[in-house]
Parts: sequence; structure tokens; C-alpha cells
Amino acid sequence: MKFLYLCAMDILPDDLQSYLDNHCEPEPEWLQNINRETYLKVLRPHMLSGHYQGRVLSFFSKLLQPKLILEVGTFTGYATICLAEGLTDEGVIHTIEVNRELEEMLNSHFNSTSVGKKIKLHFGEAEHIIGTLPYNDFDIVFIDADKKNNYTYFQLVLDKVRSGGLIIIDNVLWKGKVYGDDKDADTQLIRQLNDLVTADARVEKLILPVRDGLLIIRKK
Repeated sequence: MKFLYLCAMDILPDDLQSYLDNHCEPEPEWLQNINRETYLKVLRPHMLSGHYQGRVLSFFSKLLQPKLILEVGTFTGYATICLAEGLTDEGVIHTIEVNRELEEMLNSHFNSTSVGKKIKLHFGEAEHIIGTLPYNDFDIVFIDADKKNNYTYFQLVLDKVRSGGLIIIDNVLWKGKVYGDDKDADTQLIRQLNDLVTADARVEKLILPVRDGLLIIRKK
């Protein structure tokens, strides 16, 4: 059965999502505060990862115990903090945000957590910043920025990820439009991304129907 919705970002029905939320790790207090402040003060607060997706990202990070993470698209820092939870003691997450107006809020959010010192915040265009980062051994890359450039970001980061590392791309089910009849430009770009990654022999891949869809990519 296909679940249709207009405003929510969740693919799953509300009662199932609530059940999942209630049967995973609780949302830490500092993330609850970030969630609340985002919805009070920031435009398009639905872009925030939220409790369940945040726990999914944290779980992947804790499984890999990464030393180095890259995030493309920081927003208010919720997913950044979730990913940082699994870093090794000396680990670092580099996160890229284009909107410098969020700087004060982001620094406040990061400083309120136990992982703030592991977060390196960059402001600017991701395409430029990715090229300046002197690393080719990222354990995890999380892409959650401007959707039209998702495939460009994938191509830019692939050589910077170690063998066995993960690339995670958000919003790949695009409110259910990718498996429907919609032909608008944004939907077709997401379909193209999914198709190109599926056909790429350098990686293993699957889509998880978490919120608006997470494309999980493992570099061979």
C-alpha cells in the first residue's frame, strides 16, 4: 500500500512512526532542545532530522566508530550531533553549511553537548569546500543539502571515502514522488540520482524508508 501525504516529511503512517519512536533509544535532552528551538526560530524546521532518523544516524556511526566524518548541509546541527556520538575519542566531523546566519545558533547548539569539541564547522559552497579538505579516508559522509546537487556531491566525495565507508543521502524518496507519476524537475533529479547510484558498480546500495528516505551507500 502506498501512503500519500502532502505536508509531512514521513513516508510511514503516523501510528507506525510513533511506535518506532517509542521503541528506539530516547532522544537526548540537548537534542530535544535543538528540536524545539528549530521549530520556534528557523524557517522550514521540517528539514531537521528528528528523533528517529537521528537515532538511525547515531546507530550507524556507533557501529563504524569513525575517526572522520563529513556532513554536507548542517542546518541547525541536529544530525551533526547524532553522527558525532559515534566518533572515536580523537575523531572529528567536518560539517558544511552555506547559511552563515545560522553560525551563532550552531555554535550554541554544539557547545551544549558533550561532542561539541569534535565538530569542525565550515561555511560556504559545498562544492568548493569539499575540494579543499585534505582527506581521502572519511568513514562516513552524510549528504543533506540542496537536492539538485546531490549527485555532484556524491561524485566529489566518493574518492574521499575509504573502502568500506558509508555515504548516506537524505530525501531520496522525495515525499513518495519518485515512485509515482510526477514529472517536475526536482523529482526527476532525485530519480536520476537513485538510478545512477544503483547502476554504479563501485558501491553497494539500498534505500531505507526512514522519514523521506535514506540512500545508504557502501564503498567497495
